[in-house]
Amino acid sequence: MTPSRRFDKTTKSDQVDRVERPIVTVRLDHLEVFALVVRTGGFRAAAAERRVSSSVISQTIRALEQGLGLRLLNRTTRSMALTEAGERLLERLRPALDDIRSALVDLDRLREEPSGTLRINAPGPAVDHILCPLAFAFMNAHPAVKVELVSDAAIVDIVEQGFDAGVRFGQQLQQDMIAVPLGRPLRYAIVASPNYLRTRGRPHVPSDLIGHDCIRRRYPGGSLAAWAFEKGSESLEITPDGRLTLSSAHQELQAAIAGQGIAHVFEDYARTHIADGSLDEVLADWSPRLPSWFLYYPNKRHSSAAMRAFIDFVRQSSR
Repeated sequence: MTPSRRFDKTTKSDQVDRVERPIVTVRLDHLEVFALVVRTGGFRAAAAERRVSSSVISQTIRALEQGLGLRLLNRTTRSMALTEAGERLLERLRPALDDIRSALVDLDRLREEPSGTLRINAPGPAVDHILCPLAFAFMNAHPAVKVELVSDAAIVDIVEQGFDAGVRFGQQLQQDMIAVPLGRPLRYAIVASPNYLRTRGRPHVPSDLIGHDCIRRRYPGGSLAAWAFEKGSESLEITPDGRLTLSSAHQELQAAIAGQGIAHVFEDYARTHIADGSLDEVLADWSPRLPSWFLYYPNKRHSSAAMRAFIDFVRQSSR
């Protein structure tokens, strides 16, 4: 027989029926079933809404009461009534469940609609010439997404540091990461101002750099950047000498344009300055090609909609 939807008050002695068992942690889904039984007016109606049997609902309520060490419902074959403990729990439970449902709805929107913040860690050159243009176009297409780009030449654990993705060369990628090519192959350019080259002479082979003022780069870890050269089957690497040591390509370009020496930077930085004549490229036939950058991210199933949309955007931009 279907229980009555009316919840009669029980006597004081029946309101709290303690079970001889210590209180343990209860499951959230059991609390949801309890609220559902009250809302629908009985076990059968709750079972129908959940598409389970009445016995499953009954067992769930029994497990909840045992876990709490309190009786929540007084039930007979004809009626069902909340105990005092049940009334108190329901009073606090309803707004809490409403908050949880609201939070889940928000998360569902986050999964389906690109929104929230994307944090990406990448070396300065990748940020300057690849990620910034991509991020600007991506944000125009997805106004609800915020993007944070962190320039960092050091190898970091992007998961531990709270990043959604990182950018590195292929040989620097961590294991169990998914990688997507980002941009075209790279090339270094050796550049100096026309005035410097007129005064000090133009190098034609890497060994000619000896005696020149080479603008050196020191990495955050303290090491100096080496300059790599390749021509045909011949390859070599030198650690340049010079009076000026800097820490970024922007500074090196500024120094080279000012005639302070020869700089070794990614071609993307120097291209416009070579075109306008403020810099000349030397040893171009000794400059090796490098692989493209890679955008990499953790190999996990549940990425945010913003991250999935950005990956799709990168892939489409690379075609």
